[in-house]
Amino acid sequence: MAPGRVLLIGCGPGDPDLLTVRAVRAIAEADVLVVDRLVGDGVLVHARPEAVVISVGKKAGGPSTSQDEINRILVREALKGQRVARLKGGDGFVFGRAAEEIAAIRAAGIEVEIVPGITAAHACAARIALPLTLRESVRQFSLVTGAAADGDLDLDWASLAAPHQAFAIYMGVRTARALRQKLLAAGAPVSLPIVVVENGTRANELAISTTLGDLIDAIAAFGVTGPAIIFGGLHWSDANLTMPDNVHVYCASVDCATASAHEASAPDVI
Repeated sequence: MAPGRVLLIGCGPGDPDLLTVRAVRAIAEADVLVVDRLVGDGVLVHARPEAVVISVGKKAGGPSTSQDEINRILVREALKGQRVARLKGGDGFVFGRAAEEIAAIRAAGIEVEIVPGITAAHACAARIALPLTLRESVRQFSLVTGAAADGDLDLDWASLAAPHQAFAIYMGVRTARALRQKLLAAGAPVSLPIVVVENGTRANELAISTTLGDLIDAIAAFGVTGPAIIFGGLHWSDANLTMPDNVHVYCASVDCATASAHEASAPDVI
């Protein structure tokens, strides 16, 4: 039997309306769908009723399917001659471990196609009209991860803390305290604008505008657990834009004169 093929499909941050046309077509053609936890519920409506769905969700600190097991599933199903759709949240090439899966699939002599998706940072910023670069004031924008396999947050902190820089931190809620300390030690001001977007593009989306100094308190006050993107060095005022009404404001250690009506009070315990 000739092997099937695998399509690694980026499904965006959650809202099924953000799927690409190619992604929708590939999902509809698949015999087997291997699905990440962060893939939005509405994505699977495009699958055929007879398609087999295999959940391989990962959750920090919770039950997870190992990457080696995911690789084995993809190869096993494709060797049966199946059309396998590997559904990933966001874009598989942005902190999605797609490279490891591609290597395993190709090593087994199986054809693989990559279907790009909208990564969470871009989608979350668009939802709250937050520009990621500005001609005069934000000349570099970085995507970084707040999680590391060895637990060591070895990033270029000096670059991230420098003027005219902005960044988006993926998977940074659990390590927010360490991230804050590293940025402050590298020279970032406590007043550095921070925007946290949890569950971006989903029905339970939450957006918070705060500062680096208040980041930990803001996360606690709103009960943020993730998935979330933490933006740094970006604020609507820098682009002469007004903060959207659906963005909450948390500011305990800075002037709150311009805070929105959504302002939260500081929690009793951090």
